[in-house]
Amino acid sequence: MSNKTVVNDSSIMMHITMKLSDGSAADSTKVNNKPAKVNLGDQSLSPAFEAQLLGLSAGDSKEFTLAAADAFGEVNPDNIHYVDRTKFSETPAEVGSIVTFTQPGGEIPGIIREVNDLSVTVDFNHPLAGQEITFAVDVVEVL
Repeated sequence: MSNKTVVNDSSIMMHITMKLSDGSAADSTKVNNKPAKVNLGDQSLSPAFEAQLLGLSAGDSKEFTLAAADAFGEVNPDNIHYVDRTKFSETPAEVGSIVTFTQPGGEIPGIIREVNDLSVTVDFNHPLAGQEITFAVDVVEVL
């Protein structure tokens, strides 16, 4: 293990555990014991999240809470779509189900929020959008 510390443009192997404001666990890389590799400066993390990692070294742990805007973003009403119910003839539309739509450039998952006689409401926001999230990070290695 080296004594490198996290700086801008660092790559880090770390375990990340996310908790909701009620304390329940939303997700954790520890479940499968597969740390995540994150790259600071590549726009995949919010600036507020990156700022919490600066100065950490391998073996360090830190817990911090980010507002929705700095975690997975606010809920964007433009990401909620009403799809004709007939589009769900092969797979029944059930509230809470995750469905995947093919778009140019890849697939996009959405959560079914409502089903009525004519349409299905599909929410394409990140499932944790609009929520304050507490992150617990354990730095495995600074690359």
